[in-house]
Amino acid sequence: MVSVNELKVDVDAAEAGLDSERLKRVDAYFAGYVADGRLPGWLLTVRRHGRLAHVARCGSRDLEAGLPVTDDTVWRIYSMTKPVTSVAAMVLYEEGRLALTDPVSAFIPAFKDVRVYAGGSDLKQQTVPAVEPVRVWHLLTHTAGLTYGFHRVHPVDALYRAGGFEWGTPRGTDLARACDLWAGFPLLFQPGTEWNYSVATDVLGRVVEVASGQRLDEFFADRIFGPLGMTDTAFWADPTAQPRLAALYTPGPDGKATRLDALGQPALKEPRMLSGGGGLVSTAADYDRFTQMLLARPDSPAGELDGIKLLSPRTVGYMARNHLPGGVDLETFGRPLFAETPFRGVGFGLGFAVLLDPVPGKVTGSAGEISWGGAASTVFWVDQEADLTVSFFTQLLPSSTYPIRAQLRQLIYQALTD
Repeated sequence: MVSVNELKVDVDAAEAGLDSERLKRVDAYFAGYVADGRLPGWLLTVRRHGRLAHVARCGSRDLEAGLPVTDDTVWRIYSMTKPVTSVAAMVLYEEGRLALTDPVSAFIPAFKDVRVYAGGSDLKQQTVPAVEPVRVWHLLTHTAGLTYGFHRVHPVDALYRAGGFEWGTPRGTDLARACDLWAGFPLLFQPGTEWNYSVATDVLGRVVEVASGQRLDEFFADRIFGPLGMTDTAFWADPTAQPRLAALYTPGPDGKATRLDALGQPALKEPRMLSGGGGLVSTAADYDRFTQMLLARPDSPAGELDGIKLLSPRTVGYMARNHLPGGVDLETFGRPLFAETPFRGVGFGLGFAVLLDPVPGKVTGSAGEISWGGAASTVFWVDQEADLTVSFFTQLLPSSTYPIRAQLRQLIYQALTD
């Protein structure tokens, strides 16, 4: 097994079907983000046919301390936690400990009699009973009717904020308590009838806890991180990892990256609330191993890495299908998220976006590709057709600040030679 922090290119770009000169375009383009101060620094990995073909690093993990981005830099991956939680749920699915059609109330009783928003304001809502239970598959696909307080587009979003759920949780609240509180808020819509990005994956994390009998951090360590050798991925950066933790930034009035110490602090202490929706920190090497597990290769089926099988290839393939009712895309079925996230031609599987057709959204890629990103502008994708995985790490909130993800796709695919 490779060293956990090793990012050593092990194949010539040309041998991997990549043009080395065109890859320089990628590096130069994003170096421009650092040169003009928009990003503090970044790290990029490109793997093709199971081999690490390109690694690039630029800028600082901590501008003020003058610390450069290094292979072992620890990043807040925020919503790139969601695919990990989804894999955990599917591990339990394969063991028969849960079914996708199970009511969430079987694991979290507070979800038994949820109600649905039918009108009114955040101060006085009209609600109706849910016509069917919130089910496990609703959580995996963000069709449960839950939301986030930071969306700020619906009266129910305001209820979350009033309850202390915007960029964090009320002091002293653990995952079990948070789920009980969320169950008490009205759903935005009847379960399964729309898509809305939400705390659904956090609730799924609690389902994992109840179904497994383990805390979420313990389950992740025992069943995913340990087997895959992801020893630098956790719900916080412990004292040994803190010197490598990147600082968090946001655009200042002049457009330059400005430090966000308050929002960055939670990663420095062990949390009471284990957020399966956005709580992990990780390294590029660790997350590279996770994405490799999701990719089918000639020497290893999907769901397996270095002889360690987490999931069957059929389960991974099932997760990578579009699970939105009627096979429609997010443009048709979803509520707007971020301007830079293309919804046309993109569906949603069990834990990540699924590219149905790159043409409607005007992005390069392959049908069947799975992807997601994090709030601090990180992103990954797994392209089965091209036998390609890409991951990009930086620390800039919010991810909608710049069209980094679309630009990265544009520049990566132009470097493929086949």
